[in-house]
Amino acid sequence: MKTHEITANPDNVHWGFFDYRLKPVLTLRSGDRLIANTLSGHPDLLPKDERRIPPELTAIHATVPKGAGPHILLGPINVEGAKPGNVLEIRIEDIKPRVDWAYNRLMPMAGALPDDFSRHNSRIMNLDLKKNTAEVAPGWKVPLRPFFGILGVCPPKGIGRIPSNPPYVHGGNMDNKDLVAGSTVYLPIWKAGAGLSIGDGHAAQGDGEVNQTAVETSMRAVFRLTVRQDMKLKWPRAETPTHHVTMGFHQDLAEAARMALREMIDFLGTRYGLGREDAYAFCSAAVDLRITQLVNGYKGVHGMLSKSLTPSEKQRRPVARAAKR
Repeated sequence: MKTHEITANPDNVHWGFFDYRLKPVLTLRSGDRLIANTLSGHPDLLPKDERRIPPELTAIHATVPKGAGPHILLGPINVEGAKPGNVLEIRIEDIKPRVDWAYNRLMPMAGALPDDFSRHNSRIMNLDLKKNTAEVAPGWKVPLRPFFGILGVCPPKGIGRIPSNPPYVHGGNMDNKDLVAGSTVYLPIWKAGAGLSIGDGHAAQGDGEVNQTAVETSMRAVFRLTVRQDMKLKWPRAETPTHHVTMGFHQDLAEAARMALREMIDFLGTRYGLGREDAYAFCSAAVDLRITQLVNGYKGVHGMLSKSLTPSEKQRRPVARAAKR
């Protein structure tokens, strides 16, 4: 296992879109570790003190063409041996802010309450990296719980270029606040090499991300990337140290919930051999459906199943090991 480090700069980011045709900026082997230093920030929403702004961010603003979405994405990063139909396993070993500031922006005609606010409202928030808090409003602080809003592979070839806003089969802007250090994300692969892109760092967020943005900031993270030939997925999934997670994305929130539920039923059948009727009943008794986000065009719902409620490893159906390097 080798460790690779990459830092966002004008030569290795794409701004506001995913595209099957993008060429990789880095290639590593399955099982290698990746240290990723990402950047977030809009040209009109930065600290007044320029010393707090990474020079690479200023250079990106000056030189990188902007797509339809707002996110600066590091990548794509290819993994040798990854093929369409495989799954990319992303183990999140560590993640933390790399600057002491974040931002939040409220925009009229957007967010979960598009008609309730008629003026733009933007703010820079100070991050106390020692006390692990962000001051969202004077005297109102929240604990930091860093994660990436966007972890996404190259989308299917036929989709073409798509904005970075909506999550879809490639993952992308999932905005799932449970994908913190210690969690693992599983993304279906649509292109040889996978083409992972990373960005939209969130130092904190509530389920829903209701005003369009969270506590947005630049991040330093450590991942371990592994190609899984023994898994077959249609949609992204994840697991935390305590829960199995399925996801649904759709313009209609109810349909997103149905997708997350169907994915959980499929997971229980594939992983544990549970029949569909039994799995459906177990979901009603044990699975929590949470609103992931309401603001990205495609809304998100994720199902959370506590690992404490599943059979022991000796009882469940055996699962093949990860593909050998």
